[in-house]
Amino acid sequence: MMLNFQFDRQVTLNLLGPLIKIFSKRNIRRIPILMYHSISNNLKNSVHPYYQTSTSPDIFRKHMRFLYESKYSVINIQDFSKSLVNQDRELYKAVILTFDDGFKDFYKQAFPILERYGFSASVFLPTAYIGRKPIKFLKKECLTWDQVRLLRKKGIIFGSHTVNHFKLYDMKMDDIQFELGNSKNKIEHEIEEEIDSFSYPFAFPEQDHQFTTKLKTLLLSNGYKRCFSTIIGTENDQEKFYLKRIPVNNYDDLKMFKAKLEGFYDWVHSVQYVFKTIKSVKSRHIR
Repeated sequence: MMLNFQFDRQVTLNLLGPLIKIFSKRNIRRIPILMYHSISNNLKNSVHPYYQTSTSPDIFRKHMRFLYESKYSVINIQDFSKSLVNQDRELYKAVILTFDDGFKDFYKQAFPILERYGFSASVFLPTAYIGRKPIKFLKKECLTWDQVRLLRKKGIIFGSHTVNHFKLYDMKMDDIQFELGNSKNKIEHEIEEEIDSFSYPFAFPEQDHQFTTKLKTLLLSNGYKRCFSTIIGTENDQEKFYLKRIPVNNYDDLKMFKAKLEGFYDWVHSVQYVFKTIKSVKSRHIR
């Protein structure tokens, strides 16, 4: 999806954002689930801003300070449904923090900032890259199991991000079963407790209802209770196996960050869905 960043920003802040603020139904509770990846100064300068997956520690620190000073309640994924029905106005400003790929910089850069503000987060691990010693994924070192266990003791929640971080949509169902089951079993073995959350790698094929139905069946059979997708939007918990998230990266200054938290970026999902549908016309069907 090639979306010009300036156009993206201008539409969010100057057109649709103000309109959404005027016409949206404010009694409908929606929670932003923020999707981070790497917290590092090693930014991918060659990629389009829409696809940037790195956030510098300085920008991340500003994001977390904004949440703290704006009195957002940073909740765990297990408290998601409860917060939606809670009548406490402060919980109306709830947010969930998620981190995909299990990079070591979460331990080195993100966690100290989270700890300073008393925030928790959920980290999704591709287990083939989590070892006794650091293993590189996408040229970046990932967490070790010792670091995972230490972070868990300090309140960080862990979930599966498959074994190998493959594009599940291109795979046979038996191979998807391996990715879902083995990753869950490995994490549970290492941290000695059950996990029940999964994060889908790559673009979530929401336009293919046959695939998403089969995926949900596999997730349920493996003991997962929820699946975090890459569908853009704030969430009201209508479908726990296609949970929307808001991508956040180094290009999000506080003005844009605030707009995303308030749901003004949700319009991008419509564009995202159209592009996925067009692309799927040429893609092969589930085997």
